[in-house]
Amino acid sequence: MAIDASQAIAAGERVTQENDPRERVPLVLGDNDFTTVTDRVTEITLRKTPKAWYIAFSISLALLSLLVVTLIYLLTTGVGVWGNNNTVSWGFPIINFVFWVGIGHAGTLISAILFLLRQNWRTGINRFAEAMTIFAVICAGLFPAIHVGRIWLVMWLAPIPTTQAVWPQARSPLLWDLFAIGTYATVSLLFWYMGMIPDLATLRDRAKGRFAQMVYGFFALGWTGSNRHWLRFERAYLLLAALATPLVLSVHSVVSFDFATSLIPGWHTTIFPPYFVAGAVFGGFAMVLTLAIPCRQWFGLKDLITPRHIENMAKIMLGTGLIVAYAYSVEFFTAWYSGHHYEQFVFMNRPLGPYWWAFFVMVFCNIVAPQFLWIRSVRQNVWLVFIVAIFVNVGMWFERFVIVVTSLSRDYLPSSWAAFVPTWTDLGMLLGSFGLFFTLFLLFCRFLPMVAMAEVKTVMPQAHTDVHKRSDYQPDPDTPREQRKGHWWT
Repeated sequence: MAIDASQAIAAGERVTQENDPRERVPLVLGDNDFTTVTDRVTEITLRKTPKAWYIAFSISLALLSLLVVTLIYLLTTGVGVWGNNNTVSWGFPIINFVFWVGIGHAGTLISAILFLLRQNWRTGINRFAEAMTIFAVICAGLFPAIHVGRIWLVMWLAPIPTTQAVWPQARSPLLWDLFAIGTYATVSLLFWYMGMIPDLATLRDRAKGRFAQMVYGFFALGWTGSNRHWLRFERAYLLLAALATPLVLSVHSVVSFDFATSLIPGWHTTIFPPYFVAGAVFGGFAMVLTLAIPCRQWFGLKDLITPRHIENMAKIMLGTGLIVAYAYSVEFFTAWYSGHHYEQFVFMNRPLGPYWWAFFVMVFCNIVAPQFLWIRSVRQNVWLVFIVAIFVNVGMWFERFVIVVTSLSRDYLPSSWAAFVPTWTDLGMLLGSFGLFFTLFLLFCRFLPMVAMAEVKTVMPQAHTDVHKRSDYQPDPDTPREQRKGHWWT
């Protein structure tokens, strides 16, 4: 039975295969060809911006303003404005740092690993997943810089020549994070930009204003769509994908070493690297779903970001969620099996101590909520998946809160125990970081192609036929005559 895409969307985004359960939903729905795909994506950037974008951008700008205010207050007053104390010396800045680093992992996995595995369903979502990675890393890099206290001396973290012989401490987690974030941001930015070059050329050819043509043309690097350009592009893209793949495992493993190399009870464990990586992919895919579902609704991209994309991401989120749940149980088992009373106390203090509410929020959001994704009808309802993704985002932030605060607030000496209470500056920076993230993401949606047009067309049936030999083939009338040769993507 052939699947009617328009009926699938109209029926609450639910798609069924009545006669053949193995039949898959197409990756591009509707009666689309190369030109209509280009029209759909370029219209958002060059011609029409939905009202929902302006509303969302206004809210994100307000949150970004809150971040600016709290940063100015922090720099002019001092780190005492945070809720940190002598016992809980790591508070919201480190919690937010680990949270945002984890968010960026789904972008690299979708872009690099799924590309190397030839998973064609990635083509509809990889572009804004890559953009999400860049913006999440920007948010993550902000917090270690301000957590050092004297932000004007943050340059000392970099191994740069200095006449004062002030060299970075190789045993400091700050230096590890510097190299991890720097490498991750550089490779992810190159990978993101490389994949956009053909689409930037399309925007260059379709832009009406001279300024837009110059800007898009500058970043398109003279792309003409010739066979030589495509050959070099595909080789470079494959090479960057191979370079980016190890980062999925290495970057968050380095972040986990910030905890695992210490002697604090609850942190000194070898399970942290794989546990953090699985949790990062888990939370990253939840954020991709949080962004993709409203975008396909507001920008009219339901034909390009289909229920099949949503369901596949929900399956990955379910699988990584099970790994995270297993890691939670292994932590408790290891503490019990070790016979170490400090470790046992820390893990029993999480569900029974003063921060029990944070522990149970974490368990419900990260373990209970994803279990609904076992139900096929839930996975095929995009708004139910969206709700589960929101719960996972909340749960992953609380996971970092539980790891940091419960271990530090109750250490070896009861005389040094102290409670952590966040201040309005802590909460303002948390909300403000979301403002920075969504402001950058919305600007990306407005001025850059949020869907990889060139890659989406490779999975369409038209890409597997010689359309140039068809008698009814007509080139894009918006493309100048001297540039039409080879411009099949327009």
